[in-house]
Formats: sequence, C-alpha cells, structure tokens
Amino acid sequence: MRRLGLCLLRHMSSGSIAVPPVTRTCCLHRGGFTASPQCYRGTVPGHSWHHWRGVSGSAGSRQMHPQDLSGPEQRLLHKLYEGLISGQRASLAESITLVETQHPRKKELAQVLLQRVLAYRREQESRNGGKPMAFRVGLSGPPGAGKSSFIEVVGKMLTERGHKLAVLAVDPSSCTTGGSLLGDKTRMTELSRDMNAFIRPSPASGTLGGVTRTTNEAIVLCEGAGYDIVFVETVGVGQSEFAVADMVDMFVLLIPPAGGDELQGIKRGIIERAELVVVTKSDGDLVVPARRIQAEYTSALKLLRRTSKSWNPKVVRASSQTFEGIPEVWAKMESYRDTMLASGELQGRRRAQQRVWMWSLIQESVLRHFQTHLSVREALPRLEEKVTRGVISPGLAADLLLKAFTASST
Repeated sequence: MRRLGLCLLRHMSSGSIAVPPVTRTCCLHRGGFTASPQCYRGTVPGHSWHHWRGVSGSAGSRQMHPQDLSGPEQRLLHKLYEGLISGQRASLAESITLVETQHPRKKELAQVLLQRVLAYRREQESRNGGKPMAFRVGLSGPPGAGKSSFIEVVGKMLTERGHKLAVLAVDPSSCTTGGSLLGDKTRMTELSRDMNAFIRPSPASGTLGGVTRTTNEAIVLCEGAGYDIVFVETVGVGQSEFAVADMVDMFVLLIPPAGGDELQGIKRGIIERAELVVVTKSDGDLVVPARRIQAEYTSALKLLRRTSKSWNPKVVRASSQTFEGIPEVWAKMESYRDTMLASGELQGRRRAQQRVWMWSLIQESVLRHFQTHLSVREALPRLEEKVTRGVISPGLAADLLLKAFTASST
C-alpha cells in the first residue's frame, strides 16, 4: 500500500490526473459560499465572507472559487451553515446526509461546508482559551452489553443537567440498501424525543474507511451545531472499534456480567484502548457476577500497557434499570476530561487524530484511483483468473498490477 501511495502521489503531482476532491474544494476559512452581498447578513461575529486562499495545491490542482458554485448550490450551503450554527437539528441531519453521500459533486460541496464549520469551530475554541468545545466519547461492547439502554439513561441525565448531547451510532450496513441495519434511534425512544439530544445512525457502508470518514465529519458538524458532548457508539468489538478509538477523546468499554471466558471474548487491543470499563446490568441476581467481572478487569488492566501518562484506566459497575452507578460513571468521564486537559494530552491526542484522519482519507483515495485506472481495470480480470487457478501468486499479481499502473503514469 505504501508503494502504491508513493507512485500515485508522484502521478498526481505531474498533473496528469484529477486531484481528489478535498484539494479542489473551495476552502472557506473566514470565507463564504458566495460573493453576493445577500449572504453577508447573519454571519457569526468575527467571520467575514471573503474568499480564503489558504490552501495551495500541486501544479495540477486548482482551487474552487465561489463562482464555481451554482446559485442553488450557494443557497443550499448558506442555508445549511446558518441553520447548523444556530442549532437546528434538521440542518444538522441534512448536513450529515451531505457528507455521507458518494456523489462526486456533492462530496465537494460537503467539503466546502466542512471547511466553513471548521473555521467557525476554531473561532469558538480560540475564545475558549484553545480548549475543545466538545467532549468526544466512544462507547463499545459486545452484543447484549446494554449499550443503547446505557446511552439513553446517561443521555437523559446529561440533558437534564443542561448539556447538549449528540449520539452517532456506527451501525453495520445492509448489503442491499447500504443503510443502517440496527437503527439505534428506535431503541432510545425517550432520548430521541429530547430536544437537547440528537441521535443519528451512521451506516458503515461496508468499509472501515467509510466509518472513519463519515463519523469524523459528522462529529465536526455536531460540534458546530453546539453539541458539547458527542457519543460515538459501535456495534460489537471488531475493527471499527479501533477506528472509532482514533477519533474520540475517551474510549469506554461496556461489559455485561455474563459467565464464561469474558477476557478471551474481547480482543486484547480493544481492552488496551479503554480508558474506562463499565460493567453493566449490575442489579438483582447479577450484582455478584458484576463484582467478579469488575475484579477480573481491574486485575487485567494492571498488566496492560497504559495509553496515557496522566490517567489510569478505571473499572466501575452501573445499572441502567436502577440508575445505580450512572452518576459515578459520568463523574469518572469528567475526571478523565479534566485530567487530560490539564496535562495537555487531550489536545495532543486530537492533533494526532487529525493526522490519522488525513492518512486514512489518502489511503482511501489512493485505492479508489488505483482501482479505477484504465490499465489496472484492463489487466485485473485476467490476473484475478490466474490467481484463482493457482497459476501465479497473489503477490506477483499485485506487482504486475502496480507495474501496469506506473507504466502508464510515466
């Protein structure tokens, strides 16, 4: 993949192919969607609508100027942005739909909107002393851990305390429609009716890169809309959990008090990434098993490598049915946030996550360009057939495809 990326980047810098949409997007830090005076009204203080020239591309790239947007596109983006920063849930939902699209032109429009929201968020953070305006929490656990019930109970508590909560549920995708299968919004009935909460199922679209792109950008939009707490829920304990852990401030693992080989049932890497382990359903006859699981995980975490210099992972018990332990769970989350902010680790983690995000998108774009390249598409069926018959090895086929790509790029 690294060789492929280097070859493609050299190929792109020669100007012989189109630059990915993100480098062609009209970047609008302190800039607007249109040069028309009509859009100057209602802007956020400190944000003018002048064209931003802060991004330079390679020799073959170009910037999208305001005149590149049609009138309807300008009006759409202005409407979405103004509605978003004023906290309208309908505008937030429509904006997330825009960033989830696979349509090439709409993807460009989504990047225009994201750049504007990022500029707005930077302005807000600068007024907050450089501290993040929102707290991002990733929640994961095996099926049956009670994630939805836990989120609803904690969410209601937070909204009653004056917080605005966004819940992004990364669901597996339907192979037929591409949409979310589980629809967690239907399992959080009370929270979904709360005007200070926003719940959005986010389909994985069949790829881990899809999870990373859409969820990261949805987080940015939620923060722009004024949500000061963002929960990202994932299903199961697979690869998507590693991706989500790289985009949140705190990763929380929810464990049911079930019998059996609990520690063997979850990947060691997932446990290592957890800053907080919550043993759920700690009520009734399950209190004793929950205490045993708490003791086992407390011992296990002492043997694992710490991910932070300032924080030791904690293990707590809670019950969504009786509300016991729920305030204590949130107190641990707040303690983690304050500790990481004071040490500067949280800010450093966010900067590192931005780099991870960038390289994830580069890999996705590189693979897409490679797969759609004419020489690769012509050679691929023949080489795949030889690999399946055992005539050549997969490694040799990969080298031949790479040579076919680079030969036509010079």
